[in-house]
Amino acid sequence: MSHTRWNISPPIHSDQAILSDVSPLILQLLYNRGISDPAEIERFLHVDDRSIFDPFLLSDMEEAVTRTQWAIQFGRKIAIYGDFDADGITATALLVEGLSALGADVIPYIPNRLTDGYGLRTDALDKLRQQDVGLIITVDNGITAIDEVDYGMAIGIDIIVTDHHIPLNTLPKASAVINPKRIDSRYPFADLAGVGVAWKFLQAMRKRCGLVEGDDSFLDLVAIGTVADMMPLVSENRYWIKRGLEIINTTKRLGLQEMFQCAGIKPGLIETSTISWSIGPRINAAGRIDSATTSYKLLLTRDGDEAKRLASDLEIKNAERLQMTTDLQKRAREQIIVEGTDRWLLMAGDCDYPEGITGLVAGRLADEFYRPVILMTVGQESTRGSGRSIREFNIMAALEQNADILLKFGGHKRAAGFTITTANLDALKQRLYNQACRELSSLDLRPHIDVDADIPLSLCGGDTFSQIQRLAPFGFGNPVPVFLSRRVQVIEAKAVGVQESHLRMRVKDNGVVWDVMGFGLGDHLKEVSKGIDIVYSMEIDRWNGEEKLRLKLLDFS
Repeated sequence: MSHTRWNISPPIHSDQAILSDVSPLILQLLYNRGISDPAEIERFLHVDDRSIFDPFLLSDMEEAVTRTQWAIQFGRKIAIYGDFDADGITATALLVEGLSALGADVIPYIPNRLTDGYGLRTDALDKLRQQDVGLIITVDNGITAIDEVDYGMAIGIDIIVTDHHIPLNTLPKASAVINPKRIDSRYPFADLAGVGVAWKFLQAMRKRCGLVEGDDSFLDLVAIGTVADMMPLVSENRYWIKRGLEIINTTKRLGLQEMFQCAGIKPGLIETSTISWSIGPRINAAGRIDSATTSYKLLLTRDGDEAKRLASDLEIKNAERLQMTTDLQKRAREQIIVEGTDRWLLMAGDCDYPEGITGLVAGRLADEFYRPVILMTVGQESTRGSGRSIREFNIMAALEQNADILLKFGGHKRAAGFTITTANLDALKQRLYNQACRELSSLDLRPHIDVDADIPLSLCGGDTFSQIQRLAPFGFGNPVPVFLSRRVQVIEAKAVGVQESHLRMRVKDNGVVWDVMGFGLGDHLKEVSKGIDIVYSMEIDRWNGEEKLRLKLLDFS
């Protein structure tokens, strides 16, 4: 019996398979990703600058550029008001670096997660006004800061909001509000990261200044922020990531060079998965443990000694973050089990839950239990919560329906946060439980694997892997292709690794033998029979300087 539910994509019809000279398997993969038009297929496979849209298609871009040019012309100080995660940090670095190159007097302001919280705050606006800041440009935040924008404008600071989070019914009354998710947006692609929106703004500024050369020099930052924030790697994002990875693999940024050295990351082999599992978490670690300023400085420093010190500091913070995550995951898991895992939405919290990692741990528990999970830091006066969801439940919409008792909230369909008066917490819990029950109780909520195609294992030979790589870079929205092959012959199977937690096999089909590795599947060794159905992806195993194609086992039956 399989350990997860397999969602097998329906095969394309024969008439769809003749849309181009691309192989039927690649056409199937493209079709599964919503790409079937011949022109779309050609653009997707070639990943060229035809994917780039005019930044002035974004609402209020003209107003934002005009106001910023005025500030530069008259020497007014500009503050980039960022966020403490990888998306916000890279966006802040991008605009500080980019606008400085255009002659702006620009400073960063990144709030502290632990003392300031997320987004615009009136006390921060007061501080910036005292520093003679005349223009604030938000990145990765601000779209829901209605009152704070009003306050800032009232004390004499012009504000431009650039954000990618879901807007409320009312937009802030800022000098300009740039967000591809605006209801009135004419922009062709809504799923830019915060750093992506900042990049479009900088593109517009450069375009207005007559600059085109060197446009790609910021794409390393765009790639890191976009992948770390789990934006879909399609359309514009796909182009930015592909070019950004090329730049990252030959980076001139001293801080990244030192980070790679500390983390054992090998330039030339950096992929989207490297950003997701190594680079992004390290950049995030500073803001989770202390101040995100460490990561910001690391991205921009031009001093070798400082780069070494900052990279070393981040490595220590990341190790601390890992330990804190492990501890909180165990504690929150125990609390959830005591309260019952049969609920359609799982919530846990206490007064000393560390705010910096509640979202991260909520995501891990959501994966484990396949339920929406909200973890909270409960205070005497107010409580902050961070939630991660499954694709069947829009957590941002759920919070929006409870806006009447929330002090503040924001986020995406799968990840959102809120602040609430602690006195109203029980009411919120009951409302969210009821809401989740209405939406999820009739669904099969087992963990699942999306399978691209049911194919004979023999089809994986030849140039199939190199053909699949034409769809790279892979990531959220463009996942690594997954296949199902039935009744393959098992030659050898054994548990390997620390505590024998992984499953290694050799399988045979049509005379061809494949190495197979199933990470975390070691406990299922006794379930392996001589003939099994396997769900897998294909990957390159690099070991001792050698490269070999193998199958990455995801499940079997």
